[in-house]
Amino acid sequence: MPIKLAIPKETDRGERRVALDPAVAARFAKMGLEVMIQKGAGAEAQFPDEAYADARVVNDAKTLLGEADIVVKVAPPTQEEVEMMKDGAMIAGLFHAHKHPEVVKALQKKKISSFALELIPRISRAQSMDVLSSQAAVGGYKAAIMGADLSCRFFPMLTTAAGTIRPAKVVVIGAGVAGLQAIATARRLGAMVEAYDVRSATKEQVESLGAKFLDLGVKAEGEGGYARELTDEEKEKQQEALAKYISQADVLITTAAIPGKPSPMLIPQQMVSGMKSGAVIIDLAAEGGGNCELTKPGKTVTKGGVTIHGPLNVASQVPLHASEMYAKNLLNFLTPMLPEGKLVLDWEDEIIAKSCLTHEGEIKHEATRSLVEGGQS
Repeated sequence: MPIKLAIPKETDRGERRVALDPAVAARFAKMGLEVMIQKGAGAEAQFPDEAYADARVVNDAKTLLGEADIVVKVAPPTQEEVEMMKDGAMIAGLFHAHKHPEVVKALQKKKISSFALELIPRISRAQSMDVLSSQAAVGGYKAAIMGADLSCRFFPMLTTAAGTIRPAKVVVIGAGVAGLQAIATARRLGAMVEAYDVRSATKEQVESLGAKFLDLGVKAEGEGGYARELTDEEKEKQQEALAKYISQADVLITTAAIPGKPSPMLIPQQMVSGMKSGAVIIDLAAEGGGNCELTKPGKTVTKGGVTIHGPLNVASQVPLHASEMYAKNLLNFLTPMLPEGKLVLDWEDEIIAKSCLTHEGEIKHEATRSLVEGGQS
């Protein structure tokens, strides 16, 4: 009997992505799986039910989840969705378990094997599975577009009969995947771009995109491609050096986020007060509280003539391509587990072992186990 792979409709407010696009759903069908999709699951991403020619359309979530051997999602499942699943099934998606301990408990109780894609180790072999990077690229692109939209200035230099207009100056804080994509997009739109990252290794990448790298004398290389936390002295030095460049920015894009932790506060209110009237801040770290002291997650506010925009779930604003990228990440993650259409979990595989959240009634991820068990005591 073939493994049943289910694609439910996302229920998170504002979530427009779908876990699998029709092309990747067809790939799983060719592997011998029975693919099922909830009616309308791909509609918000512009994939109608008819496009899933290799999948069986199921009208409701209860029936779909009750039949599924493997469930694939984008947003974390709700406790109700977990309870609809059959005991011992498997689910893969983004979980952000530190925010949803009740969901982890439900997974544990039903002995569901859950794999949190945000826990996939950042090793070379896992690059094609890295949903954080693929979705961050969407966010970086969109941040530059948002900045151009909210700015009172043109991004490119324009020479017109009415005179020459100087290009806008965009400053990007953080040169990870999102930051680099924001730099590239702002450059394509014609802006002058400067960028800063505490990881000096990013200098070459920033300059390869035509931006100027700001060397502030503060370096903080960390493990796994992330920056380590700065000391109080380093933070003060960083902010003093940044203030000069930020005061000249027409658009400031901040991208410094730490998975599972609050975003570092890089832009205090005093620094915002020093920005020019009409300047714009796009805070891509709003999900974790924001890099700017004045950021209101999910809102756009104005303070002293400066607009501060704190968008949430940015990747969902480009749902078609974001879904296609996410689906390919899922395909690359699940394929090694499905030789000849059979589910085989190789616990010697670092990717499988480290991304596992729960399995056979146990919480496998140590940090989540400590959080959940600590909360029960």
